[in-house]
Amino acid sequence: MSPSLVEYQSENHIATITMNDPKTLNAFSTPLKNAMIDALDQADKDADVRVIVLQGSNNNFSSGGHIGEMLENGMESEALVAKLDFMLREVAEVSLKLRNIHKPIIAKLEGAVAGAGMNLALTCDFRIAADNAKFVQAFVNIGLIPDAGGIYLLNQLIGAAKTTELVMLGDKLKADDVARLDLVNSVVSADELDASVQALATRLSQLPGKALASMKHMINVHAFSGLNEALDMEVEQQNTMAVTDDFKEGITAFMEKRKPVYQGK
Repeated sequence: MSPSLVEYQSENHIATITMNDPKTLNAFSTPLKNAMIDALDQADKDADVRVIVLQGSNNNFSSGGHIGEMLENGMESEALVAKLDFMLREVAEVSLKLRNIHKPIIAKLEGAVAGAGMNLALTCDFRIAADNAKFVQAFVNIGLIPDAGGIYLLNQLIGAAKTTELVMLGDKLKADDVARLDLVNSVVSADELDASVQALATRLSQLPGKALASMKHMINVHAFSGLNEALDMEVEQQNTMAVTDDFKEGITAFMEKRKPVYQGK
């Protein structure tokens, strides 16, 4: 049997959900999305689960959207817009699921934390990063705008000025850089990451679950009530970007660099 794209484990009231496509650094594909939704539903419905940990396999969180899948129907404008629209709606579904589950969710961040991967991490309640984590909003480099609620989430968390800098320049950030922006709760050494995440998850699992659920609901109402609208706007804007020369040139150059990864080599 081939390994599952998403692995699920539950122990001591903690569900651990692992994105498991190491050859693409856990790029966000449709099959991975479907498996992740199933895993999140399972954790949500299990009364024994009080905390969820979201992580990636092979020392990487996620490299972002699966560009190979995005281009599988070719570069013709109509096919490209249709595929991009579909994939954007899929990653939006995961963003909403992460906020609408009223259990604390911890993102365990190491290695690549890029694009949609970074934005899904921002949707979680807690973020603990290893000192080897690299963060980037790389969308501008391929002529697109952030997906998975990226601009909205960043604006809510760090304000418009820093959001503008991150998304317009697309610079790579080290874990200490995002810590200074308060985008992660803590930075630890790679060797300490597992223990630090486990300690936080255990602490949360021992707190009153109904109170935590109510707190998350209130935070959603006061801080993230516009997420749905922002996700819809992303789809609209991305559809206009997908037909531009900037996107086609940027994505062609990207694929030339990353072709071996998406071919499984």
